[in-house]
Amino acid sequence: MRHELFAALDLPGTPPRGPSEFDALLREALARTPRTLVVDEAQWLSGEAFEYFRYLWDDPYTQLAIVFVGGEGCHQVLRREPMLSSRIFIWQHFTRLAPEDVQAVIPLFHPVWAGADPGDIAFADQHAAHGNFRAWAQLTAHARLGLERTGRERVDREVLGWAFSRL
Repeated sequence: MRHELFAALDLPGTPPRGPSEFDALLREALARTPRTLVVDEAQWLSGEAFEYFRYLWDDPYTQLAIVFVGGEGCHQVLRREPMLSSRIFIWQHFTRLAPEDVQAVIPLFHPVWAGADPGDIAFADQHAAHGNFRAWAQLTAHARLGLERTGRERVDREVLGWAFSRL
């Protein structure tokens, strides 16, 4: 965990060898500037990892917010860590985007979709993304590549078909 944070914070030099020195370096870096750590797939973290995040957050000098993101079972895993879960200010459950939300949100999500025909956005959602924001991110990456390869400026059904084949 220490090494991951060292890299994520883009700290200079080589990581300290001893845990005490390493912790002091990380706490100092987290005290300099307000930071938000986003921890994805949190349901797979160990109790020790959660305890380490709590340790960093509890330091009176760190300016740290931590966002735990996870899939199925994440809520239960976090609740099993009472010293951590008691410090969580907001529990937010995300569900799939409804079709009307897709039409409102996806054109704002990325310029690829800003000029897309609403029918093509609905088609993409129905056949590939299914209201799942992570799927939309993956589809967007493929659609961008499809636009680059074809030289087109707007997503259309042909570009979508190509992007679907890459999912």
